[in-house]
Amino acid sequence: MGGPSAEREVSLSSGRECVKALRAAGFETIEIDAGADLVDRLLDAKPACIFNALHGRWGEDGCVQGILEWLRIPYTHSGVLASALAMDKARTKQIYAQAGLPVVPSVIAAKSDVMARHMMPAPYVVKPNNEGSSVGVYLVMDGANAPPQLSDEMPAQVMVEAYVQGRELTVSVLGDRALCVTEIITEGWYDYAAKYQAGGSRHVCPAELPAEITEACLDYALRAHDALGCRGLSRTDYRWDDTRGLDGLVLLETNTQPGMTPTSLSPEHAATCGMDFPALCAWLVEDASCDR
Repeated sequence: MGGPSAEREVSLSSGRECVKALRAAGFETIEIDAGADLVDRLLDAKPACIFNALHGRWGEDGCVQGILEWLRIPYTHSGVLASALAMDKARTKQIYAQAGLPVVPSVIAAKSDVMARHMMPAPYVVKPNNEGSSVGVYLVMDGANAPPQLSDEMPAQVMVEAYVQGRELTVSVLGDRALCVTEIITEGWYDYAAKYQAGGSRHVCPAELPAEITEACLDYALRAHDALGCRGLSRTDYRWDDTRGLDGLVLLETNTQPGMTPTSLSPEHAATCGMDFPALCAWLVEDASCDR
């Protein structure tokens, strides 16, 4: 849990919740705030399994997964390749398209170019190519006179993606099963605060949707999970323009380390399907493996 990424606080919150759930499920649990001494701490602890509650770069992008493979310690969630692919939004969209899944136009551009001119007609979104939790997301709406002025924390290369109006939907996949669809309702943009602050958003689970859209969301999430090579738990996010029917449904990204906080979506999906939080965490431990 924890770690050095921009999503450190989210990971600490996820980790605390998972520790409580794992202990309730009967597991002996050691908490490790992942830092530069991680390998030494793992060698000292000699764990039977790692529950990976890290989020963001290094913990979610295949790096820590590679360490665990090298140490031959089983771990939860996706392996090295799937983690690396899903963390790279441009690569993810390429794989979606190859699998016949709907995506919106996007480009990877230099930060300096994005601040100098509009890279595509507004409305559009600017975001890091390899962060999650809505970290560093800029929304440029119709009528914007100037391109966005990005913070110093934004990387040198960013993704510019066409903005899709409509409803926020998300589906979790557990193993080989797509669980259910949630609609996320907010007063404005589904940003970091809306995701993680109590009362920041409202979840309708299961979402009140036409059967065709529900079935498509479930199908697309499982296909995305499989195409990326995910393992264990993943969550795929959508936008749906309900004025366009099925043609208005597009995939945004797949998260291989979904949040496990009190306001997170995947635990809610599992609960809706009859699996409480300790049971979900126990399932992930029992599913843990190395890719060797």
